[in-house]
Amino acid sequence: MPRFMVERTFPDGLHVPTNPSGAQACLTIVGTNANHGVTWVHSYVTSDKKKTFCIYDGPNEAAIREAAKQNGVPVDTVTQVSVLDPYFYQE
Repeated sequence: MPRFMVERTFPDGLHVPTNPSGAQACLTIVGTNANHGVTWVHSYVTSDKKKTFCIYDGPNEAAIREAAKQNGVPVDTVTQVSVLDPYFYQE
């Protein structure tokens, strides 16, 4: 399955509460993604919480964008990526 990095901008910052409501919000996103064959692997959030860099597995860019649209989250760019591991080259 292809892997993608999704860059997002949240002008007011991304604020996901660390309580059951925040957990439910994340589970809702996961469920909507699954309807499009998309899996949220993990995300990186800048210290000001205004940018995220999210790793997703999915069939194609269109599925990633449609899942984001249905989840009501912004998308700046979607880039297909692969893993470069520094330990790959060690014997």
